[in-house]
Amino acid sequence: MSRDIPIIDLAPFRGGGAADRSRVAGEVARACESHGFLVVSGHGVPAADGAALHDAGLRFFDRPLEEKLTVRRPRDDQNRGYIPYGEETLAKMHGAVTPPDYKEVFAIGPDQVPDEPYYTSPLAYPDFAPNLWPEGSPGLRGAMLTYYDGMLALARLLADAYGVALDMPEGFFVERLARHSCQLRLLHYPAPDGELAADQLRCGEHTDLGLTTILRNEDVPGGLEVRTRNGAWIAAPAIPDTFIVNIGDLMMRWTNDRWRSTPHRVAVPAAEARGRSRRLSIGYFVVPNYDTEVTCVDLAGVAPKYPPISVRDYRVNRFAAGAGLGE
Repeated sequence: MSRDIPIIDLAPFRGGGAADRSRVAGEVARACESHGFLVVSGHGVPAADGAALHDAGLRFFDRPLEEKLTVRRPRDDQNRGYIPYGEETLAKMHGAVTPPDYKEVFAIGPDQVPDEPYYTSPLAYPDFAPNLWPEGSPGLRGAMLTYYDGMLALARLLADAYGVALDMPEGFFVERLARHSCQLRLLHYPAPDGELAADQLRCGEHTDLGLTTILRNEDVPGGLEVRTRNGAWIAAPAIPDTFIVNIGDLMMRWTNDRWRSTPHRVAVPAAEARGRSRRLSIGYFVVPNYDTEVTCVDLAGVAPKYPPISVRDYRVNRFAAGAGLGE
């Protein structure tokens, strides 16, 4: 595995003909096979939307703790509202026992969903739990929803590219986002004001659960690190007007391990850099329709490694293990 995460220009896929789309999809496929991570440019998302949300997010996290706690996540299995320091340990999703992640979070899902059984039945929980909005941060909702819409468009573009890359029927993955429950998370990593606990990270080593993740990275000390196939850790690039994209466990399962979800973490900054290490990453986690059946695609006649499973059944328990306060 090369130490350099590939940078791929999506503009030819967005606006080009069949040859351009095939070429870019091939680049995406090679990145997903070799790294599980890629950097995308030419994505069509206005840079101003990310900058506006970054500023609004920092203003929210600067508010008093008691105010943030008024929109605290109601239950451990919901990815909604404010999640204070000490309540998330993502390494738990993979069976590791570590101190909690050194971060705080604000998260939303789809907003104002239709009043239809698909979205309101017991099976829809927690994918369509209501969003919580803080009264003391009036600009946050608009900034998050604008950014959310841009990310959803990019998620569908990537889903289209994945389908072309895997020679799937036209619109295969895009159709499976028609009733998505994608999540937008503001991930705030304060500058440490002292020594962290032994084995504590800003975000513990983990892989993501969904189809794919789109991250607005920030160039500050103590950032995102990706584990290479040979076990080394490398820093993910933070290039202006690009996004980090990585494959999630559901896509690994769909491709029968041909595309691999890659472990990653957020490092603790070096002692001399901690004063300038405050960080706000913005992650968009792409989650297909909860009733979608994930079945290994037939790739070169390789026998399926995984039985079919619904998106809902796969995600719920694994998320709760990492997000909650369990022992």
